Amino acid sequence: MQPMIYTAALLLFLLGMYGLLTRKNLIKMAVCFNIMEASLLIFLIALAYREGGRLPIVEPGREAAYVYVDPLPHALALTAIVIGASTTAMMLALIVKLYKRYGTLNVDELRRLRG
Repeated sequence: MQPMIYTAALLLFLLGMYGLLTRKNLIKMAVCFNIMEASLLIFLIALAYREGGRLPIVEPGREAAYVYVDPLPHALALTAIVIGASTTAMMLALIVKLYKRYGTLNVDELRRLRG
């Protein structure tokens, strides 16, 4: 099951990277960036999975009796979600400012207008 999740996360990341490198519209580039971020979150969650794992709540006297799911990747994923949301908000705010100033979202057109 896990190799399939890793493969899906890799394919999703590559799809976002392809879109980021080939699209000229800033909104589409921001969406592709978020697709890449989602694939990394899927990868982090997949790292924490353990077959037959239980919640990481230790019962007195039974610490070594169970296989526990690693909680650290979940905490990292929550942190990444917060950082990703703020990064996306900043990207969209800059895109709105660029559109108001130049009237286009095309990267090539923006380069031509700036220089």
